[in-house]
Amino acid sequence: MDIFLKSVSALNDETRVLILRFLDEHGQICVCDLQNSLNMIQSRLSRHLKILKEAGFLRVQRQGTWAYYSIRSPLDRFRAEALSEIKHLDIEIPKLKKSSQAGECKL
Repeated sequence: MDIFLKSVSALNDETRVLILRFLDEHGQICVCDLQNSLNMIQSRLSRHLKILKEAGFLRVQRQGTWAYYSIRSPLDRFRAEALSEIKHLDIEIPKLKKSSQAGECKL
């Protein structure tokens, strides 16, 4: 029950819905590229990513000091259907702005 409530709560924020849609569209992304593309300060972005990860939507892969986020796979039915519904929302998705070079972040 706890993970279900965390999932529902995570979806109750416009920024987190945007992050999910952005990651679903662009795949695995370094946190520095997320920060640059979404024009968010690191502390605010990290808070949203932590909530989405704890809610079971995201996976994180660490490479050195950098973290790469993507949609967790496989998703359970609830999260998969929620993500499917998010795809149909009229959300303006920012372009991916890469600040990383050759697979390494440069922030």
